[in-house]
Amino acid sequence: MPSALRFAIGSDVGRRRSGNQDSGLAGRRLLVVADGMGGHAHGELASSLTVAAFSEMDEQLGPDLSEVDLAAALTTGVSVAARLLDEGARRDPGSRGMGTTVVALLFDDTRLGILHIGDSRVYRLRGDEFTRVTHDHTVVQALVDEGRITPEEAAVHPRRSVLLRALQAGNDPDPEVWVDDVAPGDRYLLCSDGATAVLDDDTLRELVARDRDPDAVVSAVIELANEGGGPDNITCIVADVVEVPDADGGAGSDGSVDNGHVLVGAAAEAAEAV
Repeated sequence: MPSALRFAIGSDVGRRRSGNQDSGLAGRRLLVVADGMGGHAHGELASSLTVAAFSEMDEQLGPDLSEVDLAAALTTGVSVAARLLDEGARRDPGSRGMGTTVVALLFDDTRLGILHIGDSRVYRLRGDEFTRVTHDHTVVQALVDEGRITPEEAAVHPRRSVLLRALQAGNDPDPEVWVDDVAPGDRYLLCSDGATAVLDDDTLRELVARDRDPDAVVSAVIELANEGGGPDNITCIVADVVEVPDADGGAGSDGSVDNGHVLVGAAAEAAEAV
């Protein structure tokens, strides 16, 4: 029996930020989280342009992905995003430093394309096994990989937010991209570092596993991250792989629907302003 995604999405400014530089998109086969940087307005622009690029990519693929190279499609999306950021920087020289992280999943029945740049993350719950699917492109993760610090030290390191890779105006994108298998019952969590800076993997596993309703999990992640201080914007998507008769997408309360995709954060604000 064919599979589909049942999802929920939400975004919150957090407790310490004046605006939301995160953007998120969720649809029946495409999920994206982007965490903008480069100053308030420029971070919002970078993340919302990136989400718009992936939305455009999805629309151009057509209804049937069975013959589509998912990795190539996601690479096209990030290339379009890079072009949009470059064009934005040319129009506004003050935005030349803008950039964004991005995680994107493109789903087709038993296959899942995954694209990743930066420190926004993808997790998977399969049965009882909770796995961090992506590997942060950060200074501290590199130090952990080299055995120079422990993961516990990385969590409080003064350079824990310094990225080694990002999607940035003026630079060629350097994503990790691959295709994985999926099965009914898999649950995916995508989130910006506003969640992971506060909630460790054990806490996230508990939240992701304890409720069958994706919307309840999204709300719990955002609420607990804010209770922990809410130092940054928090964007979260929870998506279940379900057999088609049970498929029914859901959206967080702050979502805005655009071309069949649910948008949150800066992307939703940009869509509503058009």
